[in-house]
Amino acid sequence: MSQNMQMHSFPISAARRRSCARWSVATAAFGFFTASLSWAAGTNAPATSDNGYPAVQEGPPPQAHMSALPYDSEYPVIGYSSTPAHNPIARLQTRLLRGEVKLEFKSPRGYLDSVLKNLGIDPSSQLLVYSKSSLQVEWVNAAKPRAIYFNDDTYAAWVQAIGVLEFVTMDSELGPVFYTMTNQKDSSPEFGREVLRCLDCHDKFALQGGGVPMFRVTSNYVDVNGLTLKPIAASEVTDQTPMALRWGGWYVSGYQGHQVNLGNIQVHAARELGNVNLVRRGNLDSLGALLDTRPYVTDKSDIVALLVFEHQSTVYNLITHINFKARSRIAREFSAAPADVALRHKMNPKTQVWMQQLTEPLVQAMLFANAAPLTDTVASTSGFDAWFQAQGPRDKAGRSLRELDLRKRLFKYPLSYLVYSPAFDGLPDYARNYVYGRFLDILSGRDAHGAFSKLSAADRKAVMEILTATKPEFARLAAARQPT
Repeated sequence: MSQNMQMHSFPISAARRRSCARWSVATAAFGFFTASLSWAAGTNAPATSDNGYPAVQEGPPPQAHMSALPYDSEYPVIGYSSTPAHNPIARLQTRLLRGEVKLEFKSPRGYLDSVLKNLGIDPSSQLLVYSKSSLQVEWVNAAKPRAIYFNDDTYAAWVQAIGVLEFVTMDSELGPVFYTMTNQKDSSPEFGREVLRCLDCHDKFALQGGGVPMFRVTSNYVDVNGLTLKPIAASEVTDQTPMALRWGGWYVSGYQGHQVNLGNIQVHAARELGNVNLVRRGNLDSLGALLDTRPYVTDKSDIVALLVFEHQSTVYNLITHINFKARSRIAREFSAAPADVALRHKMNPKTQVWMQQLTEPLVQAMLFANAAPLTDTVASTSGFDAWFQAQGPRDKAGRSLRELDLRKRLFKYPLSYLVYSPAFDGLPDYARNYVYGRFLDILSGRDAHGAFSKLSAADRKAVMEILTATKPEFARLAAARQPT
């Protein structure tokens, strides 16, 4: 796919467009799913499903030296080319193979609705993107945008007239993992693993070395055909990006008050952007006036869903970076794959400093230290806000980290709900314990400097109480660090 997660809207040259067109059936949403797998020849090459893509495999993974994937030599402790097992797509595939689940095909979206139901993805999460930011350059435009649906860890993409569904999911061991499924009535629904062509975009360095798999969310000025007219300074979007620079090439429904963004802009040439305020279309309950929404699950591309989506991709990218880098360095330092034990105090001082620098961006992101503020009230019209807030653990007072604020900031309590995610729990103990320790320092007020100075005493107290009540591992660490 393209978390997107895409969210992809980067400039594409004519040569790249021609190259993309040749592979268009394997594409991805937002930029997340750019699909296909290139394995070295040999007896361990994966079988293909009936969509022509490699099927999810049972049995031993291919050996690193037989794979064309750079991660297998660069991060051997991760085993990225091994069979993914720690994600919702892998679990659904197992249920399909056992006959425990049967997917239903219904026009016009084929297996999409049935897959969403079985993955626990609500239709209110629908996002529509019309930039040509993936390989589906021939089919995506303002009249027929790519639809993306998501929950806490899995993203699905559908394009009209394309017989392929695309998925990316956050695997707690491997990070973002990409899949496709043939979406035709006479096909047998099966998830096929996608690797190299997806990672050509979903790796910041395009597999040139040093990168890791990532979700990409981007924003640029595009025309009604989805082609980039001109890039903007913040084309790579995180939750720190000001709203005024977000969502170029995306549809946006819902209410934002007097705030502006780049969503819903429909122009034919760059000259029409001379006064962008003349072409803005904000505060829309429905997108029905901008396109024919009948083929889609809903007539929305919800603003609150977009904000949550971008926060989620920001945090997951940082978790993946820590997992790949920390596990690999510790494995080299200890001459073996690290056991799931706390190694922090066994590291040499240089490695301890490096580990602190590696994990601090995640601490800041999960506490929203540098997140762009809202300058007016935001409101959902798709029902995503109610669906999202109904989930997740609550403390005895009924408080939850999933509660939304939507007036001055996205969440009521400034600690990410992704602290409960399998991906966060999948961090190695020494990294996760360091993050917990930083939470304790900040929430207790011992560290109220820099970006954390914006946290009020009331926020610190509330978050500490919620986290202690709902995250037993954190509660044990907090109790152990209490002065005697």
